Amino acid sequence: MSKSLKKARTAFEKERLQMLWWLKTEQVMQHQELSRKLGRDGSTVTRWLQKYRLGGLGKLLEVKTALGAARKLTPEMRYRLVEKLQSPTGFSSYGQIVKWLDQEFNVQVKYKTVYRLVRYELKAKLKVPRPVSKDQDEFAVSLFKKTFPSP
Repeated sequence: MSKSLKKARTAFEKERLQMLWWLKTEQVMQHQELSRKLGRDGSTVTRWLQKYRLGGLGKLLEVKTALGAARKLTPEMRYRLVEKLQSPTGFSSYGQIVKWLDQEFNVQVKYKTVYRLVRYELKAKLKVPRPVSKDQDEFAVSLFKKTFPSP
């Protein structure tokens, strides 16, 4: 038990293991004293002890995590999106991607979600040419291209 307490990494684990240690070494004999020492309500301590009695140490230290929402885009949809992003035409805006997903798959996805998916998960860039000023001097551009040819 003392090894488990020393190996515990989170406060969640330490608190519960400390409770068991006090009970096992008989440092605490009453439920009220245990809840006072832990700084927890008596009902919380009761629930922890019940978990321990029913499922042992594993059940007591079990951390339940929320699954979160199901993904709206299936692997097929993601594959088609990647294909479209890699095509020469591609998309010029994330808003266009939102509309395309709605038209192609009848799936409503938020702009923010599409941005995160494309930019950070798929690591793709939109096919948007850099803006060019209409007042740009054509001679200066041609001179620049001669001096610094593109690779």
